[in-house]
Amino acid sequence: MGKEILKMEHITKIYPNGVMANRDVSFSVREGEIHALMGENGAGKSTLMKILFGDEDATEGDIIFEGNKIQPKSAADTIRLGIGMVHQHFMLVDSLRVYENVILGMEPKNGIMIDKEKAIRAVEETAKKYNLKIDPMAVVGELSVSQKQKVEILKVLLRGAKLLILDEPTAVLTPQETDELFEQLLLLKKNDHTIIFISHKIREVMQICDSPPCRTDCGIDPGRQRDRRRYLPLHGGPRCHPENE
Repeated sequence: MGKEILKMEHITKIYPNGVMANRDVSFSVREGEIHALMGENGAGKSTLMKILFGDEDATEGDIIFEGNKIQPKSAADTIRLGIGMVHQHFMLVDSLRVYENVILGMEPKNGIMIDKEKAIRAVEETAKKYNLKIDPMAVVGELSVSQKQKVEILKVLLRGAKLLILDEPTAVLTPQETDELFEQLLLLKKNDHTIIFISHKIREVMQICDSPPCRTDCGIDPGRQRDRRRYLPLHGGPRCHPENE
């Protein structure tokens, strides 16, 4: 594995209503690995990644990316740094074609007009490089769920993402589609991309991820006041964050 590319240190997220989504969470990711982030529904996995992606603000804690402390205030900030996220609920415009969705907000121009040929060519080349079989001219609303997911992955790749966050990517896929996704993720890894793979499916994590799978119970129910260990090893793997006992 490569050098450490990301470190999140002592991240706490408390909402105005008092709900604690993350409590003192720390973990790191190395360059070129597929890193598992596991936990039950409501454990705080997605919230933690939304903090990294700039969709949420942390109440406490630091984020260090490529050796520099960052404070992303929006998804646009994070994308410029080379971090992309494929959300569990896709953010696509169904009435537009694939290439139009992919280039939205970064349209190549020919004078004052959008350079359609250049846009389509860029989508085709990126799709071919990463084995994302998709027709740039297809209308997104007519695509299957797995095809829409490929469009989302294309979007972040075309924006220069080095670190990809995939939020429960297999939740909407068939077993065959999951196998195809894993082939694509391994190809991304081969091309020096780093992936954070959010899941609650142990078998899939054991199959695709490099790091020992870890479980995170980041949520605290104030009414029950139960302090739970936030990181636990699975299958004898090391603790993600030994000091959080």
